[in-house]
Amino acid sequence: MILMNATNLACKNQWMSIGVATPSFNYPPMVGRTVTEPTWIHFGAGNIFRGFIAELQQKLLDAGNTNTGIIAAESFDYDIIDKIYIPYDNLTMLVSLRPDGTSDKKIIASIAESIKANTSDFTATRRLKEIFSNPSLQMVTFTITEKGYALTDLKGQFLPIIQSDLALGPEKAKHVMSLITALVYERYLAGQLPIALVSLDNCSHNGAKLKSSLSTIAQAWFDNGFIKNDFLEYLNDDRVVSFPWSMIDKITPRPSEQIAEQLTELGITAMSPIITEKNTFIAPFVNAEVPQYLVIEDVFPNSRPPLELAGVFFTDRATVNKAERMKVTTCLNPLHTALAIYGCLLGYNSIASEMKDPQLKTLVEKIGYQEGLPVVVDPKIINPLTFINEVINERLPNPNIPDTPQRIATDTSQKIPVRFGETIKSYILREDLDITKLLFIPLVIAGWCRYLLGVDDKLAPMKISSDPMLPELTETLSGIKVGEPRTYNGQLKTILSNQVIFGINLYEAGLGEKIEDLFIELITGTDAVRNTLIKYLQ
Repeated sequence: MILMNATNLACKNQWMSIGVATPSFNYPPMVGRTVTEPTWIHFGAGNIFRGFIAELQQKLLDAGNTNTGIIAAESFDYDIIDKIYIPYDNLTMLVSLRPDGTSDKKIIASIAESIKANTSDFTATRRLKEIFSNPSLQMVTFTITEKGYALTDLKGQFLPIIQSDLALGPEKAKHVMSLITALVYERYLAGQLPIALVSLDNCSHNGAKLKSSLSTIAQAWFDNGFIKNDFLEYLNDDRVVSFPWSMIDKITPRPSEQIAEQLTELGITAMSPIITEKNTFIAPFVNAEVPQYLVIEDVFPNSRPPLELAGVFFTDRATVNKAERMKVTTCLNPLHTALAIYGCLLGYNSIASEMKDPQLKTLVEKIGYQEGLPVVVDPKIINPLTFINEVINERLPNPNIPDTPQRIATDTSQKIPVRFGETIKSYILREDLDITKLLFIPLVIAGWCRYLLGVDDKLAPMKISSDPMLPELTETLSGIKVGEPRTYNGQLKTILSNQVIFGINLYEAGLGEKIEDLFIELITGTDAVRNTLIKYLQ
């Protein structure tokens, strides 16, 4: 039996004998150089980072194209650091799953240090300030999900944590956006040092969202007398502080118990997944699909690692925007959300098994090919039709990817404005397309509202995945009872007209009434969801 840690990393023959690849670079010197001369710190220490971003840097280290690793910081779930990073010396087991059932296993050792980004922790805060004040730091990256950038609630009011941060100032920042603003201020105080802040999250114009959040906080802190005016100029000067846009794509689902058993059978100890106090399901390994894409706007004031040598596309903002819109609004993310919503309602626990359902497979084909591709913009570096064919025919049906609709349904309110709202906007702008002919996107939106009632298609109670807007949404829908359509008295109007949720007023777009009608069909009683899908997807 062997434990995955820094000491046993040197036992290359033992790892090789059980089919696990190990890094070819010298691990201890890499750690030392990264600690003293950090070049890259990442916020959001979850699976997409460990199973994709960290592997990119490992490729550079293995090839001798860089000699420093990444510092991982976690601002939300500190158990991840305590229970997944520290016990394994920041190493991760990456298990790449192929549709034919085979897999590749390798130890990712490019993460040199891990930190709990918590201002209540004096030691951690001092270390973060030290990192941000170091001239060697080139970039800060983020995988904190869409909600990590949100400062306001459904009504456009600052969240309570943001209100507190704005009142108390940089030294007591709690929200991740406030914390980053405070750390960038430290870099400003250290000599207005250049830096790139790169969002790698699945949201439209992610770099702009990141910049907007930091600028909003910085302005409030200046107004409240906490920071110098020159900092605002520094933060908004793209020649010194840049916010590159990006598009990222790789499915890294929650860890599979079956994979954990396989690793244990190979003789690797302590591979079992855990559930943290904040309900993160995570493990010492990451199981992920093989296909992966990352496109980044090439604007880095203090240089960057040569990640193009690891397969990253570096290009201009317009091309990044096209690639991101292609994936997020057409070729993948809307399909995922549709499967998540209806998969939960129909009792599925696997995305792959949903792709064997004739109605659900047809639904995603209609959303992608029929309603999405007419308004997709070809980024040229990735072909949209080739991409969506891979998604529908290879990636989503992959039975070895243990992804669930319940996971994908998390934070849907934060995803809908991008995954469907942008396509609706595109239809409005196209004179040659009739937006009122859209059917399958409205069917998904109606399905989401039906999902929020917390009752499945057999009228059994159903757990709704976490969502920051859930309390407000469920309160708005109160009074509606599945099986009693007469209990619907226009409750959807508040939701469907809300531009915060959809990025557009759906009634003004000409779709509100259609969605209401579809919703009423979905709540008529037992099997109403299935019957509605059959009606429109035969």
